[in-house]
Amino acid sequence: MKNFPEHYKEIGAWMGKLGVEIPEVMQGFGSLHAACFKPGVLDVKTKELVALGIAVSIRCDGCIAFHVHDALKAGATKQEIAETVSVAIVMGGGPSVMYGVEAMQALMQFEEQGL
Repeated sequence: MKNFPEHYKEIGAWMGKLGVEIPEVMQGFGSLHAACFKPGVLDVKTKELVALGIAVSIRCDGCIAFHVHDALKAGATKQEIAETVSVAIVMGGGPSVMYGVEAMQALMQFEEQGL
C-alpha cells in the first residue's frame, strides 16, 4: 500500500523543484489551479470531488493524493469521496476500480493524520 500522506509531501517537493527548472510553466499552472479552484457556482469541495473523480479515471496516483487531501480540507466526507470513486469507476471501468482502491487508501491515511 502506498503511503499517500508521504506521497503528497514528496510530489509537492518535486513540483517545487520543477518550478525552479521551468518557472513560467509552473507559475502558469499554479495560476490556472488557483483560478479554477476559487469558489464560484461550484464550491471548492465540489470542484475537488470532480478533480478526484477525474484523477481516479485517468489513473493518476499523485493527483489522487492531492485531491483526496484537498477534498478533505474543503469539508468532503468519507461518503462523498466514496461516491465520487463510484462514479469514476463507471466512467473508467476496471482500471478505475484499482485506482478507486488507492483513493480510499489515501482517505484512510489522511484521516489517520487528523485531516
